[in-house]
Amino acid sequence: MSPFACPNFQHAVSRRHALKVGGLGLLGLNFPQILNAEAYGTNEKLKARAKSVIFLFQWGGPSHIDMFDMKPDAPEGIRGPHKPIASKADGIQVSEHLPKTAKIMDKVTLIRSMHHTMKNHNSAGYYALTGHAPPSDDQRLRDSLDLFPGYASIVNKLAPLKGDMPTSVSYPYVISDGSVTPGQQASFLGKDNDPLTVLEDPNSPSFSLPELSLPVDIPFERMQARRELQQLIDQQAKLMDISPQARGFDGYYDRAIGMLQSPKLRNAFNLSAEPEKVREAYGRSTYGQSCLLARRLVEAGTKFVTVYFAPSIGGQSTTEGGWDTHGFNNTRMFPIIEKFHLPITEQTLPTLLIDLEERGLLDSTLVVWMGEFGRTPNINKNVSRDHWPMCYTTLLAGGGVKRGFVYGASDKTGSYPAENPVRPDDLAATIYAALGIDPHTELRSAAGRPVLAADGKPVMGIFA
Repeated sequence: MSPFACPNFQHAVSRRHALKVGGLGLLGLNFPQILNAEAYGTNEKLKARAKSVIFLFQWGGPSHIDMFDMKPDAPEGIRGPHKPIASKADGIQVSEHLPKTAKIMDKVTLIRSMHHTMKNHNSAGYYALTGHAPPSDDQRLRDSLDLFPGYASIVNKLAPLKGDMPTSVSYPYVISDGSVTPGQQASFLGKDNDPLTVLEDPNSPSFSLPELSLPVDIPFERMQARRELQQLIDQQAKLMDISPQARGFDGYYDRAIGMLQSPKLRNAFNLSAEPEKVREAYGRSTYGQSCLLARRLVEAGTKFVTVYFAPSIGGQSTTEGGWDTHGFNNTRMFPIIEKFHLPITEQTLPTLLIDLEERGLLDSTLVVWMGEFGRTPNINKNVSRDHWPMCYTTLLAGGGVKRGFVYGASDKTGSYPAENPVRPDDLAATIYAALGIDPHTELRSAAGRPVLAADGKPVMGIFA
């Protein structure tokens, strides 16, 4: 049996190595150090390749077959209705509906061998947002202190910024599928490590941050006095000891008050300062302006920005929603893909990468474009593709990754990885490694158990 044929192969290796820890501990090595040596072949401090990450999460499951891993020689029911076109990167083809995107493929790395086994949106979404497999593949998965924090919160914990800019920002939605998808907040790291979450529409003419504005009749000094009184009450009530869920609210509140005075933060969110030509280039849509805001935030120093493509997985609309194509019973395939998903991707992704490069920010900013899984290679009787986590594609750009490069490969129908399989655990480790964060840093769970920031190994082969 090949290593890939056993889904738990890499976990099994880690367990075997764990048996050695007791003996090696006598030599002064602990488990994270051992894993670090295995991952990088050295005990030297990890090199930071990126200062910031822009994480563009495509909720609903974009199809690799219809975009970045097309199979024109496969049978008709697999290759789909779209034709491939050549891109600016040798050997990389994309959908005919992405001609602008084709021109920036020389700036990106495609990982075509992503895989896991979670077929439900909430469980797969949690896996994609944290890099940790959920306890079960269950659509009813709910957020709890037993589950892991998202990337933004771990970055906030392990590499916080000093000054008045937030380390991590998430917007413009809290995503869900029936219930809120876990992995968007800090979980057992405490509320003070939650990303700054903004639920305003950046495309709205009245876009602002009211939660960062003081009421007109309350000066900052009075607000600070109120805060001091609240601290006294909290201390007396010992709220942090009584409620684990409340742990961290104190620090979160302090941070929010500090942001009230920050001209730098207010300026970063001031999209009206952008030339009209730039705003139009990104597209006058919520997602388009969210991508523009992401550029402004990393330019101002924010370390991790999460942009959610849509609040829900999608439905039968052709003008809004995530990448799920269930429910379309049409003879013409995937109308939402052709009318909404591909056009908005075609406008935003090339614009963002070109804008970052022209401003000298691409080399220091890792852009990650991905969903929670892909879609089945075969088209079902309802003229759709079903959830398919066994093989899908993630796109990365900037932050030291190779340009015009493909890592891994799928088989001839795009069903399974054919070489260099990559799990979400490995992608998580790769993101942390790009920021210079040791992915095997030890954290403490809600129960006090030692856990690693990421269980996987960085995919070092994608870095230049």
